[in-house]
Amino acid sequence: MTFTSRQVAAAAGMPLADVRRLWRALGFADARGAASFTAADIEALSLARDLVGDDLMDFETIVQLTRALGRTMSRLADWQVSTLRETGDPRATSDRSAVAFEQLLVYAWRRHLEAATVRRRSRPDLDAPAGSESARTATETVGFADLVGFTSLSNGLATDELASLVETFEARCSDLVAAGGGRVVKTLGDSVLFLAPHPVVGTEVALAVVETLGTDPELPDVRLGVATGKVVLRLGDAFGPPVNLAARLTAVARRNHVIVDARTAAALAPDSYVTRTLTPRPMRGFGDVEPITVRRHWNTAP
Repeated sequence: MTFTSRQVAAAAGMPLADVRRLWRALGFADARGAASFTAADIEALSLARDLVGDDLMDFETIVQLTRALGRTMSRLADWQVSTLRETGDPRATSDRSAVAFEQLLVYAWRRHLEAATVRRRSRPDLDAPAGSESARTATETVGFADLVGFTSLSNGLATDELASLVETFEARCSDLVAAGGGRVVKTLGDSVLFLAPHPVVGTEVALAVVETLGTDPELPDVRLGVATGKVVLRLGDAFGPPVNLAARLTAVARRNHVIVDARTAAALAPDSYVTRTLTPRPMRGFGDVEPITVRRHWNTAP
């Protein structure tokens, strides 16, 4: 049995405007009076109503979480469908597989929720009053990994080859970031943006990416930009000057090299890393900036 948005709003005991707002936040277009909803939609809205009614969350917080959930699930669903389609195995789309994947989804969410909670509790700069500006900012080291010459390379590759290249780069880069103690914020095809809690951690991750992927004959060369400073953490994304500066530094880095800003370089021990300040160059939004190359000291190389 299906319902219109008005019927769903009435059944869930919510204003129609709120129902439509949550539906859009989830990432879907307005139903415009069509009977497009099910009992599951009523149940979900009832849960949201109860969270507000029991003073567990305010409605604006629910909208924000719904938007974050919608963006994440939309990408995951597209990824899942394309992956299963590529396998061509009918067992991958069976009901049993769907149930198993749902269980894994909840498991992964709980593990990441625990990790995010621990991360926040261990960082004094994240422990700020709710609603304050400092509650949304943190000092992070931002890394931006980029494939060299990707645009021209992609023009000469078949679709399957291009997809395989991007997937390999994203997967291997993400593994190196996680292994080094950082976390991937987002991937942009030929680029990966990651965060690290300290300049040394961020630099080590960047060097590991260069040392591992930069020597892989199956992948193009890479370049890394790293910057440290206060970033805004919002809806699972990161914004702010360090994010922009890391991207600018990547653009001037030589292939298979790591370029850092002055704040990151100042945190690196000279007996472990060799840094060299380059000629200042204009960077949009930052004026003249002195990029700094970094490599391991010869006696600390793995």
